[in-house]
Amino acid sequence: MKGIEYFCPMYAKTILSPEPWEDYELLDTGGFEKLERFGEVVVARPEPQAIWDKSLPHDQWVEKAHAIFAKAPGNPEKGSWKFNKKVPSSWKISYKNQHGLDLRLKLALTSFKHVGIFPEQAVNWDFIHKQSSRDSQVLNLFAYTGAASLAANASGATVTHLDAVKPVVTWARENMENSGQSNIRWVVDDAVKFVKRELRRGNTYQGIILDPPAYGRGPNGEKWVLEEQINALIKDCSELLAPDSHFFVLNMYSLSLSSMIAENLVKAHFSSIQQLEHGELYLTDNFGKRLPLGIFLRFWK
Repeated sequence: MKGIEYFCPMYAKTILSPEPWEDYELLDTGGFEKLERFGEVVVARPEPQAIWDKSLPHDQWVEKAHAIFAKAPGNPEKGSWKFNKKVPSSWKISYKNQHGLDLRLKLALTSFKHVGIFPEQAVNWDFIHKQSSRDSQVLNLFAYTGAASLAANASGATVTHLDAVKPVVTWARENMENSGQSNIRWVVDDAVKFVKRELRRGNTYQGIILDPPAYGRGPNGEKWVLEEQINALIKDCSELLAPDSHFFVLNMYSLSLSSMIAENLVKAHFSSIQQLEHGELYLTDNFGKRLPLGIFLRFWK
């Protein structure tokens, strides 16, 4: 799928959204929440950027939702689910594009409000699938449940998938098996330390995917703070990316950052950028309201 793309000349940035796909639907947004359908399961989750009013009345949200996430007091990220209807412990959805990418992804409700995928990232899955090849080595850092890894692997790339949380890597392996794929290299490690070791080993990659959280912990308690460490990590990645044919994808979800910051970070450390785009990712609900869901930057050669 090509995705829906708008260019904003005033700000020199691009806003991207995936084309509609059968197993995902953003039903409504507003009141700092979003109502989504993943396959047959409908969930209501907090969404700090949905500051406008809901289009549907509250009782229709409750009627439609199988589960509603309630934030824990004093912790905006962690909480618990209130169930209105029966929800399986896990279920699967499909994602396909017109270029042969065919993924089967496991979903589950977690105590951090996540379900296992970020649907807006489908435009990057398509990009990664297109840019990868049998001759490429691809490194996916902060790789979560692995849809981007699977997109590269589907094109024949040799993929290294790294995440600091072992159960999440196990989840990604299940997605690989569900999608009929194999041969991904799984690494449970701190991204910063791993990249530095790869530099010492003299390794390079034709593709690097960087999708860091705002805050996080490595497997041995290593602290990650996006604003404090992203500059140094991108600098190291610039030395790890092969100088000839390559691609680079960066996502950032911190509300305090803009895509112009991402552009400045990347241009400070990469000298051979030929094709670059940056901007916002968004999803559109069934009432036409566009919900921004993070910033992206990607370049390729």
